[in-house]
Amino acid sequence: MINLSAINWSGNMAKEPTLEAMDADHGLKMIEIKLRFWTNDIADEKGKIIPKHAWSKGVVRVEANKAHGIKPGNPAPFRSLLEVGAVIEDVLIAHGIVLHADKRTRKYMAAAPAKNNTK
Repeated sequence: MINLSAINWSGNMAKEPTLEAMDADHGLKMIEIKLRFWTNDIADEKGKIIPKHAWSKGVVRVEANKAHGIKPGNPAPFRSLLEVGAVIEDVLIAHGIVLHADKRTRKYMAAAPAKNNTK
């Protein structure tokens, strides 16, 4: 979620809001995503675990962060390691978190070309 009090609206609704920088305490500057893997029913005895063993499925959740105005929502399940990236993306979108491409990533990414709607 975006902290609306930190947004400087430029007055034109067609433009995106201009975000202003804010102070954040050490430890609250980063946004945290947590992966949790299920460990139930791997050991033969109920209530026991086998150390360092887990299923290849579990949940993704965002950690609370007051500085960013993030409140954790419900964990989002993944049923395969191949789904983890897509579930992380869904969780980021659901919490209104925007990622910025760094210099290295911009080397191979480009903005989508303008569509030609004259048919």
